[in-house]
Amino acid sequence: MRTKKITALMGAAAMLVSAFTWSNLCMAEESQTEAAETANAAEAETDGGTAAAETVITDMIGREVTITPGSYKKVVCIGAGALRMYSYIGDVSLLCGIEDIDNTTLEERPQMFDSVARPYVIADSEVFSALPSCGVGGPNAQAAEAEKILSCNPDIVISEYEDVEKEDALQEQLGVPVITLKAGPDGVFDDAFKQTMTMLGTIFCEEEKADKLNSFIESEADEISARTANVAEEDKPDVYICGLGNWGTTNHLMTAQNYVSFNIANVKNVVTDLARDGIQEIEEEKFVDLGADMDMMIMDAAAVKNIIPLYQEDNTMFDHCTAWQNGEVYLQMAYNAYYTNYETALINTWYIAKTVYPDLFSDIDMTEKTNEVTGMFLGQELADEIFAYPSSFGGYQKIDTASFFQ
Repeated sequence: MRTKKITALMGAAAMLVSAFTWSNLCMAEESQTEAAETANAAEAETDGGTAAAETVITDMIGREVTITPGSYKKVVCIGAGALRMYSYIGDVSLLCGIEDIDNTTLEERPQMFDSVARPYVIADSEVFSALPSCGVGGPNAQAAEAEKILSCNPDIVISEYEDVEKEDALQEQLGVPVITLKAGPDGVFDDAFKQTMTMLGTIFCEEEKADKLNSFIESEADEISARTANVAEEDKPDVYICGLGNWGTTNHLMTAQNYVSFNIANVKNVVTDLARDGIQEIEEEKFVDLGADMDMMIMDAAAVKNIIPLYQEDNTMFDHCTAWQNGEVYLQMAYNAYYTNYETALINTWYIAKTVYPDLFSDIDMTEKTNEVTGMFLGQELADEIFAYPSSFGGYQKIDTASFFQ
């Protein structure tokens, strides 16, 4: 009997030890699980916030794409303007590949825009130059290069190729989300640009940054419009805009009748009866006919290199223009170079308003305004660098018609 009691006591003790050990193991496992969850949550943290669950977004050409906001660590941007727009919102340190056109250290690359300041390239050239190629890029290479993109091993692709079928095919081939951006015909002032910034903010958990940029653009446009809203129609000079780039082709005949910067600044456009809107070339005869009504001429700096040889061949080509005869010719910064420099387009709008209505904008210094705008878009004050580019000719200025094109 005594032996049985001892055996029973020993068994109970063993069970207590076992239960205690099991409890400790469970607590340890729970602790490890909690630690792992904390680590995973920390790993999911991005500069803009915490990664969310999968969600479906509609990109700018109507494609529904499944994404996981804030989860992307390796980004590739392809097509005209995609990298620029990503640079406004996204973290450039996440880029894992770049088109050759934006890597200025390469000897063999498209160089047709190198004389024009592209602020996103100026701001991030160090980052860009260290990245492998994801394609050639440029106006003469308008097709996604899937093999080069794959070699960069991205986990998301930001694209400016606005073709649904091709984007779907590229996404299937790459096995990662392909998101299409779009700016719209009014560029930086277009609702599509605002929506693109918002979409990038959602994808990369940078909602606050996107909202701040969109609000800034809207407030800038509102202020320009408000300052000029009460100018009587009879007091408005007739203004001709020229030299607007269209895939690199431009001269004094390239203009637009519904020019968004003029609309924002309440500027009277001398060109009114074209068959369509948008940048286009008018006939020489029409340019001559408009000459007597041109009180002011604003020339985009991109056109200067093409106008110089024309002027040297015929230095009377502007003699019929009232603006030329009166010395009322002004230079805005080139803003179309591998698609639109959106910050430059906004700065140009301030310059146009200041040029046409100098009394209403006497407090605006163009160097300070340039730095303010590039600071908001790209986090850097870039006026000096922009004005130093060959096709900037030193910056915003009134052209000396007697010597500028000599």
